Amino acid sequence: MYMKEKISLLILFGGVSSEHTVSCVSAASVLEHIDSGKYHINTIGITKEGNWLLTSSPAVRIRDGSWQQDRHNRSAFISPDRSLGGILAKREDGTYERLPVDVVFPILHGKNGEDGTMQGLLQIAGLPFVGGDTTASAAAMDKAITKAIVEQASSVNQAECYVMHKRVFEKDPDDETAALLAFFEHELPLFVKPAKAGSSVGISKVKTAEKLPFALEKAFREDDKVIVEEAITGRELEVAVLGNESPQASCIGEIFAANEFYDYHAKYENEHSKTAIVSDLAPKKEQEIRDTAIRIYEIMGCRGLARVDFFLKESGKVIFNEINTIPGFTQISMYPKLWEASGLPYDKLIDRLIELALEQK
Repeated sequence: MYMKEKISLLILFGGVSSEHTVSCVSAASVLEHIDSGKYHINTIGITKEGNWLLTSSPAVRIRDGSWQQDRHNRSAFISPDRSLGGILAKREDGTYERLPVDVVFPILHGKNGEDGTMQGLLQIAGLPFVGGDTTASAAAMDKAITKAIVEQASSVNQAECYVMHKRVFEKDPDDETAALLAFFEHELPLFVKPAKAGSSVGISKVKTAEKLPFALEKAFREDDKVIVEEAITGRELEVAVLGNESPQASCIGEIFAANEFYDYHAKYENEHSKTAIVSDLAPKKEQEIRDTAIRIYEIMGCRGLARVDFFLKESGKVIFNEINTIPGFTQISMYPKLWEASGLPYDKLIDRLIELALEQK
C-alpha cells in the first residue's frame, strides 16, 4: 500500500568493505528495476575511503565505479538528530540543506554496512530501513556467533567448527595449529574462514596440514576471529526468505561453482559458475529445507530479508552453512532470482522490501 505522494527513499551503496564493488553493482541493478514512479530517490555512495557523496549518477556509472568522478557529487551524511529526519547535503556556499527521508535501503554488503554498524546509525536517526536491526545484523554477520545461536536454539545440523582468535594465534601459532588439528583428529580437508567477511573473501580449502598456517594468516588479514570447519561434501543450496513477523521462503536454488568452492572469484568473476532452480527434490525434502530456512531466520531475529545457505548430503541430511542478511542484488544474484522464480518479480520484490521496512516505523 502506498501514499499518494512519492515515498522519499534513500539508497546507500559502496562502503568501506572488501565487497564495495559488489555493492555498487547491486545498487545499480536495484536502480534499473525500481518503479521510480513510486519513489523520490536519493542515492549516497560511500567510497572505499569512507567519504559519503550524494550522487545523481545513473546506474551505469554506479556499476562501473565512475560515479565517484561525477562533478555534481556533494558531501552528505545522515544526521543522527531525529528532529532533522534524513540527509544533510553540502551546498556550494558551505551551508547544508536538509533532504527528508522516509525509508532507507542500505545496499551495503559486508563490513561497515551489513554487520550492524549502519543499522545502529539508522536506528539512532529514527529512520526505517530495509533489513534486520542492529542486533540481528551483527549476530548474523559473525559466523561463529550464528553457529552458537543456532546450536543453542534448535536441532539444525551444522558442520563441526573450531573458533580461533588472532591474538591467541599470534602468541603461539604452532601450539594453536596443533590444537586445531587435534580437534578435527587430523582429518582433512578443512575450510578456514574469517568470521566476519562476506562473499567468501579470505576463505581457503586446506588439504594438507602444511598449508594450514598460510590459510589462517590469509583469513586473519580479513578479521581478527576465524572459524575452521570440516569440509562437507554435498549439493550447495540456497533459500531466499522475506518478511517480518510471518516470513516466507522462496523456492530452492543450487550453486554450481566453477572453482573448487564458491569463493569471490567463482561468484562474481568466473562466467563458468552457474546457478539453477532446484526441481528434482522430493516435496517432503524441499519443504524441510524451506522450513529450516525460516526457522533459522526467526532464531537470528531477522526481518525484511535474508538468504539462508545449506549443504545437502547424498544421504539426504541437510546441513546449515550460513545466513546473509543483505544478500547480493546483482543480475546474477540468487536472492532476486529465487523470488522471480517464486512469482515475485524484481520490481515487486523491491516494493515489498520497502513496505516491510515501513512496517517497523
